[in-house]
This record gives sequence, C-alpha cells and structure tokens, in this order.
Amino acid sequence: MTFNQLKIAIYATYLTNIYGYKLKKVSTAKEKKRLRTEYSQKLLSKLNVEIKVINEQNIPKDGKYLLISNHRTIIDPTIIEVATKNSDIFGHWIAKKELYNSFFFGMFVRSAGTVLLDRESSQMSGFFKDIRRVVKAGDSIYIFPEGTRNQSEKPLTEFKGGAEKIAKLNKIDILPAYIKNRADNILYDAIKDSSTHRVIEIEFGELISYKDNIDSIEDLYKQRFKI
Repeated sequence: MTFNQLKIAIYATYLTNIYGYKLKKVSTAKEKKRLRTEYSQKLLSKLNVEIKVINEQNIPKDGKYLLISNHRTIIDPTIIEVATKNSDIFGHWIAKKELYNSFFFGMFVRSAGTVLLDRESSQMSGFFKDIRRVVKAGDSIYIFPEGTRNQSEKPLTEFKGGAEKIAKLNKIDILPAYIKNRADNILYDAIKDSSTHRVIEIEFGELISYKDNIDSIEDLYKQRFKI
C-alpha cells in the first residue's frame, strides 16, 4: 500500500464516521440530503475527482422516483449525491446487510437514509413494507439493479430483478442514471495518486413511466444509454 493509498483510507474512514454521527443527529430529509452531499463533495475533493453531469435537465427538481444506476465503484453513491445536488429529491439507498452491520460504516449507512435488503431472509415482505413507508413519506428509492459491483469488461452486467416490482407497486417513475468512462479505473488511479485532476461523467436519461410496459427495465435502460 502506497502512502497516498493509506492517507486516503484513513481520511475516508474518519470522514464516514464523522458524518455518520452528524446524520444520526438529524431527522429531516432536507438535512440528511445536505449532509450526504457535503460528505460526498469532501471525499471526491480529496480524491481530486470532478463529477460532470450529462443531461442534467432530465433530473426532476422534486417528487419521488426510483433512481437506478449501474454500479462500478464503492463511491458510486457519492457520485450520484453530487450529481443530484441541485434537485430536492431525497433518496433512500437500498443497503445490503453487510454494510448495515459494518463496524466502520454501519452508523453512516443506518443514519443516512437507507432501506435494509437482507438477501438471506426467507421473507421479503418487510423490505417492501419499508419501501412503501419511504415512498408514502414523499421520498425516493435509489438502487443498483446489478446487485453488486460490475468488475467485468462488460459495460453492464445482468440486472437482478425487483426494480420493476418496486416501481409498479409504489407507482413511481424510474429515473435512469449511467456512470460512464470506467469510473472504477479512475478511482483506482486517484487513490494511488490524487495529485492529478480527474473527471467522472454521469448521464441521466429521460424518465421511464411505471405505467409503461416495464417487464425488462434492463432492456429499457440499455436503450436509454445505447449500451
């Protein structure tokens, strides 16, 4: 591990726990969004990574939606937080149990606005009930349909399913986002050497109506971004 890698790791852990504590102390969506954006901007600034938003006009100013995005890196949520900073949309991230119970990151994940997904559970009714509660309160849901980070050479891996059901059951339109230009490679280089300014692009597509035939969100997603 290089000195810069060690420095970034220590800073990221420190920042995550500081903001986990701050998030625990607030209850409104507006304050949580402000803190999440602030956290994301500080972490990306440390990495010297700029987020360039393509088709920002496709991001609604308010309302509730199902935001779906491809998944390449551990900082994908921070990319999306910065990209949507000018919108009043507040999304609850779908969080896996491993992150929810993490010793280092658990408090941040639990306090930031998340819905726990336990894939080992035999019953998913609690998961969908939590989503229903979030949407009823006027908030959005943010999800990575690939389920886990794409570490292949393919631009996209198979969607795990479930996103269609979330949209239809809760009657919320889908906001597609696509993180471009191999953000994983950019992050890897930034962690090794943050002295160079780097740019990650994220594109937003037009909304997909929950009323449409969305038997395959994956196909519609690929059409939106010509994948």
